[in-house]
Amino acid sequence: MFKLNLKIAFRNLWKDKMVSLINIIGLATGLAACVLLLLYANYELSYDRQGRDSNKVYQVMTNFQDAEGKITNTGGSAGDGIAEAIREEIPQVDKIARVGGGDRSVISNKQKLFKRKDFFADPQILDIFQYEFIVGNPKTALNSPDGVILTSETAKLLFGTVDVLGRVVRYKNSRDLKVTGVIKDLPKNMSLRFDYLMSWDFFKSINDYVRNPGWGNFNFLAFAKVDEPRNIDFINSSVKKLFNENYKDQKAENFLFPFSDIHLHGEFLAGRSIGGAIERVYLFIGLGLGILLIACINFMNLATARSARRAKEVGIKKTIGASRISLVIQFLMEAFLLTILSILIAIIIVETTLPFFNNLLEVGIQIPYSSAAYWMGILLVTLFTGGISGAYPAIYLSAFNPHSAIVNKNGRSNLFSVNVRQLLVVIQFSFAIVLLIATLVIYRQLQFIKNRPIGYSTSLLAEIPQDYQFLTKFEILKSQLINSGAAVSVNQSSQSMTGVSNWFYGLKWPGMEDKGKEIVFNRLQTQYDFLKTTGVELIEGRDFSKDFASDTAGVMLSQKAVKMMQLKKPLGKNIDLFGQKLQVIGVFKDFIWDSPYHSGRPMIINFSKSEGGNINVRLNPNNSLSHNVELIGAIAKNIDKDYPLEISFVDDLLSQKLQSEKVLGLLANVFGGIAILISCLGLYSLVSYSAEQRTKEFGVRRVLGASVASIIQLLSFSFLKMVLISAVISVPIAYFLMKEWLNGFEFQVGLSLSVFLISIFMTILIAFITVFFQAYKAATANPVSALKYE
Repeated sequence: MFKLNLKIAFRNLWKDKMVSLINIIGLATGLAACVLLLLYANYELSYDRQGRDSNKVYQVMTNFQDAEGKITNTGGSAGDGIAEAIREEIPQVDKIARVGGGDRSVISNKQKLFKRKDFFADPQILDIFQYEFIVGNPKTALNSPDGVILTSETAKLLFGTVDVLGRVVRYKNSRDLKVTGVIKDLPKNMSLRFDYLMSWDFFKSINDYVRNPGWGNFNFLAFAKVDEPRNIDFINSSVKKLFNENYKDQKAENFLFPFSDIHLHGEFLAGRSIGGAIERVYLFIGLGLGILLIACINFMNLATARSARRAKEVGIKKTIGASRISLVIQFLMEAFLLTILSILIAIIIVETTLPFFNNLLEVGIQIPYSSAAYWMGILLVTLFTGGISGAYPAIYLSAFNPHSAIVNKNGRSNLFSVNVRQLLVVIQFSFAIVLLIATLVIYRQLQFIKNRPIGYSTSLLAEIPQDYQFLTKFEILKSQLINSGAAVSVNQSSQSMTGVSNWFYGLKWPGMEDKGKEIVFNRLQTQYDFLKTTGVELIEGRDFSKDFASDTAGVMLSQKAVKMMQLKKPLGKNIDLFGQKLQVIGVFKDFIWDSPYHSGRPMIINFSKSEGGNINVRLNPNNSLSHNVELIGAIAKNIDKDYPLEISFVDDLLSQKLQSEKVLGLLANVFGGIAILISCLGLYSLVSYSAEQRTKEFGVRRVLGASVASIIQLLSFSFLKMVLISAVISVPIAYFLMKEWLNGFEFQVGLSLSVFLISIFMTILIAFITVFFQAYKAATANPVSALKYE
């Protein structure tokens, strides 16, 4: 019986080749989209969960408090003193390690120099994260101050092999380190990624602030391992007391938060997690299942639309004794056969498009062919798709009355079947319109954030990391860049213009109220020509100048800082920065240094010749970009022939801050288009069947004088009416969803009526084009041929 049903299924698929092809294309596209989105969701869900003990790893976080103890914000930096205090006073924490660095620093094999991401950590980091060692002993790899652990990629880059135990590398071309281990490359969905890892003792030997950690500084991260996670509430009750017991100048409390949850649940309000990337994951899962559902709806619509052709077959089979259950099995088998063919094509589509998908989203998704869970997932998707798409047609077709089916070729009421098909089409296009509206809203919000005034000129502004010779020979580099015509202005600063990395409490000023102690300031250290180079707008006062020797003790305040400090006439005021007396010489307009999604903290910029790290370069607009880059490269090579020069453009760095919304926008664009494509495939097939069933009617109408336009209108209106109903349903749903999404932004573009009107118009236009082609074909057919129908 199974073999017979399988033969019948193949025959029916082959008999209606066009319908079968449309069904397979629609289902395969929907399945491929669903699998890609579910793979992406799984990639996000597995962030920082690679180790076997990942559920026991915690990051030490900080809740910052005001004078009354109210939590003002939450940060991932633990405070420089907390790790040692936890190690000494909280025995329930089994392992704890500090982590510092995270810069792209020079590492070499004495012949070739490369810039790669560094980290420094206590030896316990190897017990906490349990990296997979290729060579070396994880128990001793970081015990020696001159030891370094390389990733596989870095080892091959330096030596061409991973068998490098005991080989010597040079850090920043100044310190020799011995390779004590090589680990497998870290996956992209791991937050704490590095290219080489050095010991904390070595970190202390090259930095004074590491040797003398202060509770008021937040330079390091800290990670803990707790073998009994069920005790975490008790542990946190003790950890929360440590900061305020050891430091009195400001209020804060530390707590341990599951490291594997930070990526997905890393947004905090009043010290509690309120979500994060997890909402995006839920959205992608819903998007994938929604597209798959649209593809299933296509199958159901086409199967029930063909009911007239299958009615006689059902009637004869029932007359000769076939049971309803056997007919249900037959129709389900056809559905599963079509689904299996579609899933095979979908796997091929996923395999071929995955590299493009990874490149588009900058992720590292791989298809886990060796994973039983992956194939179980494919099986479940197949069963879900085959069951959902085949169940209704099987039940519907198997219920035909034998006598009516044979005599009238249709055993069910047309009203019921048409209404259900119309409902399914409405569901399809409602989903598609919601996606289209979401795509436009996301695009407008992204453009709004992107075009929000930065506060300085990003055009032709470049940055060069300041390492090694560039630290000691900055003035030579500056003069040569300007004299060569590559730059019109050059400036040295402690950080990039696009990333906050220095914030603090404890600034003092005349007339400061008690709550002023709780204000968190951003701090940038720089020297001459800062405003000229960056284009930051000055409100009053002046930039640091060589004409004023006192400017070495000068400071500039942001507009927001002046407001929060309640300074009426800030120029000339003296402020106290960690005991250093500074004089306000200028006030500048706020610029975006934090997240582009938020207004940011108040900011100070103080003069410092010793604090380097970043070189700002305002390129010459009279030269081409490539010529400027060539000139900079030649000058840099002349100053340090071995230094691997890296030039970053501020426009690109700012664009990277919008990556999460760019991903959301890209996925909404791509998969929204797929949803509309699948919906139109189904609509095209339904119009084709409707036109076929009404061939004689159209022939009679043509003979009686009906115009081609009136017949097109007759056939098109019923389908376009369904799209209009979809628009009415989808608009309030889309409004609610996008309003909720926009509420997560401090700066919102708002929901414009034009977005909804454009989305509806585009959907109706696409649907009309889909319907028109088939309607025109039916309306212009020869009436003589039409009247011969049956």
